[in-house]
Amino acid sequence: MALIYISIGSNIERDLHIRAAYLELIALFGEIGCSQVYESEAVGFTGDAFYNLVAEANTDLSVADCVAAFKAIEQKYGRPATSPKFCGKRLDLDLLTYDQLVCKTPVELPRDEITKNAFVLLPLSELAPEQIHPLTGLNYQQMWQNYKENQKLWPIDFNWPDAVAAKAV
Repeated sequence: MALIYISIGSNIERDLHIRAAYLELIALFGEIGCSQVYESEAVGFTGDAFYNLVAEANTDLSVADCVAAFKAIEQKYGRPATSPKFCGKRLDLDLLTYDQLVCKTPVELPRDEITKNAFVLLPLSELAPEQIHPLTGLNYQQMWQNYKENQKLWPIDFNWPDAVAAKAV
């Protein structure tokens, strides 16, 4: 089984799509852990604020199968297969890490956004503070402490359904 971390984001009907992503990931992987939910300004384009969090799961799916499953979930909730990187998103699911694997295909791992975006690194450092980044050799808590970018984000009180709240970390 591989330990994976998944970035989850939405800036269109955010509550609905974050809940849907959580339930879809439970259906796919069984038990998952989650960071708290953060609200952040759009990065790379002008748009509505996002809700972001990071989830962790154990899987025996391959990297390619994880990526394909995430794309299928995104499309199920209305994200076009060819949507641009910097735009509003109903649902955005990105594989951040797959154990300590470093690769370029079928997707770049570890995902570059870990080192660049507060909305990925902060929830990852909260969920997996002692996990080591495969390239930097630092744990995620150290990486967050060293983070220098000026990106605004803040924790929110997310209204999980009762069954979901009981499983959230």
